[in-house]
Amino acid sequence: MSRVDIGELVGIRARHPEAVAEAAVRRRRRQGLVGDSGRLMIVAADHPARGAFAVGERRLAMANRLDLLERLCLALSRPGVDGVLATADILDDLLLLGALDDKVVMGSMNRGGLAGAAFELDDRFTGHRARDLDRLGFDAGKLLLRIDYDDPASLDTLDAAARAVDEMAERQLPVFIEPFICHRIDGRLRSDLSAEAVTRSIAIASGLAGTSAYTWLKVPVTEDPDDMGAVLETSTLPAVLLGGDIGKDQDGAYEKWRGALQLPTVQGLVVGRSLLYPVDGDVAGAVDTAVGLL
Repeated sequence: MSRVDIGELVGIRARHPEAVAEAAVRRRRRQGLVGDSGRLMIVAADHPARGAFAVGERRLAMANRLDLLERLCLALSRPGVDGVLATADILDDLLLLGALDDKVVMGSMNRGGLAGAAFELDDRFTGHRARDLDRLGFDAGKLLLRIDYDDPASLDTLDAAARAVDEMAERQLPVFIEPFICHRIDGRLRSDLSAEAVTRSIAIASGLAGTSAYTWLKVPVTEDPDDMGAVLETSTLPAVLLGGDIGKDQDGAYEKWRGALQLPTVQGLVVGRSLLYPVDGDVAGAVDTAVGLL
């Protein structure tokens, strides 16, 4: 993996905080969100900001920032990887490391719904704002939209999400909405991946705000992958598949993605933990396999 000098990063942050903005200005931007391949391959790393570090049975897998940055730099160096989705702290590090030239940079916008918290569904926008993404010259934003019909906090998240979509559209910046219908089971929030629930979540996300011109969907593969064709008929918005925590069945995940990637609205993949922390430890191999699916 690429070596990251944590002491150098901390030194720059402590003595020259303006270097982050300077690196953003210097960053070489690519033309357009979707490249020559016509597909989009994004590596996701916004989990820690919600206090979510687990990968499979490794509860703190993503907690070591040096290790995470090295894995990200390796993933971003692989052919066919278009860019990264992350929160400000990680993107600032990657800017200082010079790892974001010619990449799609997607800022994570709402991280307030902390994993396991009583207020998890009041998912406030504590990350990038539209004006931050515009100021830094980033390429897109992503927001998480989890809805529990029994939790009034979901309405606050819906309202905040709609306003965020409006603000992104005003700046002609794409925004990726990741919608889920959720339920609490024994006090823990669980996403419903049935065909009906995913269909409903897509319809709700598609109708947010005053325009959908710059809206993309970031959707999971349903419990039964054969349902994806009918589910994605719910909207004409371009969609990418999310990875999630796939446990030990890496090959099974690839097969689920392979089938769904053939659908007309699906434009690519946004995958994090399963590529950055594969079961066999081979980050480059996992990334290359995922790129091959496209």
